[in-house]
Amino acid sequence: MTTSINKSFFDLHITGLGYLNRIREVKPKKGDAFLACDIAALNGHSDDVAYVRFDTRVSGSEAQHLVRRCIQAVDAEKKVMIGFRLGDLWTDTFTYSKGKRAGEQGVSLKARLLFVSWIKVDGQLVYKAEPKPTDADDRDARNTDVPAASAEPQAAASEPARPAAEAADEAAADAPALEVAESF
Repeated sequence: MTTSINKSFFDLHITGLGYLNRIREVKPKKGDAFLACDIAALNGHSDDVAYVRFDTRVSGSEAQHLVRRCIQAVDAEKKVMIGFRLGDLWTDTFTYSKGKRAGEQGVSLKARLLFVSWIKVDGQLVYKAEPKPTDADDRDARNTDVPAASAEPQAAASEPARPAAEAADEAAADAPALEVAESF
């Protein structure tokens, strides 16, 4: 008989928004190559913004795909702003080798980029993540007190009827946004 040992973890996540910079493929002497980028996160009052720089390792296939799509925009020096979630924050000390701070100690904030919630290129929204279902949504789906047949008419009655032309106009308005999202 084998017993399973449950391991528990305490996650510390950082959420914010910031500018994407220095997207690069890092090839260490030991280990596998990985995608990395810098994020200049906005911090403080909107009238007096300060920036906190994070050197991140991009984790997860979706985040890697999205960051790779931004390489051309960052290389073209466009302003690429993202909503992000970071994890596994740690510090790395180093010694400056060039410039007026040569020989001084410095500290770099490092983290893993776990999730990209949205991307704007030069102020235009080009990507927005789909909302994930919550636990409350799961409970609603499993609720068997209300028969499924009676739930549909209630939902239809709560939405006001819209003319077909109005719905078509909205679909046409969304089309350019989808084209832009695929073009960057």
